[in-house]
Amino acid sequence: MAERTRVLTGFRPTGPLHVGHWAGNVGNAVRLQNEGYECFYFVADWHMLTTHYDRVDELPAFVEGLVLDLLAAGIDPERSVLYRQSQLPQVAELALLLGMITPLGWLERVPTYKERLRDMAERDVANFGLLGYPLLQTVDIVIVHGEVVPVGEDQVWHLELSREIVRRFNRLYGDVLVEPQALLSETPLIPGSDGRKMSKSLDNTIELGADPDTIRARVRSFVTDPMKIRRGDPGRPEICPIFALHGTFSLDDVARVEATCRTGELGCVDCKSLLADHLIERFEGFRERRAVLGGTPDLAKEVLASGLERVRPIATETIEAVRAAMRFEG
Repeated sequence: MAERTRVLTGFRPTGPLHVGHWAGNVGNAVRLQNEGYECFYFVADWHMLTTHYDRVDELPAFVEGLVLDLLAAGIDPERSVLYRQSQLPQVAELALLLGMITPLGWLERVPTYKERLRDMAERDVANFGLLGYPLLQTVDIVIVHGEVVPVGEDQVWHLELSREIVRRFNRLYGDVLVEPQALLSETPLIPGSDGRKMSKSLDNTIELGADPDTIRARVRSFVTDPMKIRRGDPGRPEICPIFALHGTFSLDDVARVEATCRTGELGCVDCKSLLADHLIERFEGFRERRAVLGGTPDLAKEVLASGLERVRPIATETIEAVRAAMRFEG
């Protein structure tokens, strides 16, 4: 049997998964697993500290909730390795070592760093952890010999930086680390209720596990075309967050929605109601599975423990090779 391509992606435990996750890395993770890739998926709890360092009391619940959400979404721990980042001390050691050879300017030029500072200006997140996020992300990839990393358009810079760091290390110390390749997501960025990228940090999300009434309320809160004030006014779907969600979750109706929005026949209230109907139907199975999983004590811990046993030997092999290359062995 031919060797499978190894894919790596992580999920920050900062609260329940939302529809933006499903359209992006969660949906891709399930698809890649089902297509036969060798999948390594991890709970990025150290990454969580970059913006939620003051919420560590919630971390255990966040981790458990994330694991159960991933299982409900379709991640199968028999076919994918699911583990917790902080349970691999090799990650911290390799981050220290790679940090020694990573120029500061490389980190400062990553666009998402400045974007995150702008989007979270009301919070004190201008820390080393946020600046060094792409470096730690690089370690997450190479510690398991990740070959392919599914990324959205906003993550391309991070992955290219990872490739530069790997190339620099290999030039200095020999070909030890695998240079990862990008697997670009075809799904556009999913907007939240305020028109910005859907993000838990911005409180503009629709949770996958939300009940129907909550989904309808969240959809009603979305901004729309400011020039379409009432039914009959012609709309501009290309600038409307609701239409962007229709484009992902209402494929059978998207052409009709676009046409009737432009003519003014479709009002924003009805447009939102239609989207809510599609979201409620689309994630009904997720809600049912999540309810069942939530009633299974210690399931998340057992899944993570099993994943750790599978990933630990790989991480150990990587860090030992790095130590030898940098003359730290013995």
